[in-house]
Amino acid sequence: MEKKSITEGLNRKTRNIDIVSTIKLVEMINNEDKYVAKAVGKEKKKIAQAIDAISNSFLDGGRLLYFGAGTSGRLGVLDASECPPTFGVDSSMVQGFIAGGDNALRNAIEGAEDSIELGKEDFIKSKATSKDIITVISASGNANYILSILQNAQKQNIKTIAICCNNKAKAKAYADIFICPIVKEEVISGSTRMKSGTAQKMILNMLTTGAMIKIGKTYQNYMIDVKPTNEKLKIRAINIVSEIASINEKEAEEILRQTDFNVKKAVVMKLLNTNETTAEQLLKENNGILRKIKNPKT
Repeated sequence: MEKKSITEGLNRKTRNIDIVSTIKLVEMINNEDKYVAKAVGKEKKKIAQAIDAISNSFLDGGRLLYFGAGTSGRLGVLDASECPPTFGVDSSMVQGFIAGGDNALRNAIEGAEDSIELGKEDFIKSKATSKDIITVISASGNANYILSILQNAQKQNIKTIAICCNNKAKAKAYADIFICPIVKEEVISGSTRMKSGTAQKMILNMLTTGAMIKIGKTYQNYMIDVKPTNEKLKIRAINIVSEIASINEKEAEEILRQTDFNVKKAVVMKLLNTNETTAEQLLKENNGILRKIKNPKT
């Protein structure tokens, strides 16, 4: 019989969680959650290595492709879906695949994580090339679905990252970068949607945010490439231009409307007192990185 994964271990500190008061129950969960950030912090060098690999892939025209099952798969799809509005990138740049397809986002698909075939099918569907980065997400790191993905990627010399919470994961043997925060036993034995899921979400946030920063999708810590697809984001865009260009909100909105709410172009136009065509050309010459454009005010 295969040895039990660390993610299936019994947490002795929460054995009485079913009979304690509600406030004590909350305290138990909160205390266990405190391990997560520390565990992720211990993996910072590997996370940084992964960010550099992903950003280099982006600069070479490659994509970041997430693969996972269950909670892990849902987290990958979620992170991918948040990149276009946050960083103004095409939806093809970061993609999420979940074992069992879109139906698995809302429903448990029995046996999906154990299927080598589903892994092979999704790998083919992704049309992955050597320019891309494949990242598998799995608490145990032993699911056949993600192992199939890694093995197929290895055959095609595609760089791989594995995010797991089990240092004995089989995925380790096939991943170029193995990120493994050990969050200890779950509050509810085997419920990896809890601490393991939180750790995975934190790491995914770092990977995409870090890579997007590296390729110039932020200015300072402003969301400079935000796509104002709703009123909240339009207000955010107005505030960003107002603060960077040191103008009032009305002026910021006026210049944004001239650029169809393109924040970068609006900032360049205002700071350099130039027109939209020149601003667009300057951004193109500097690969869209606002920091590289000479600003007379800095």
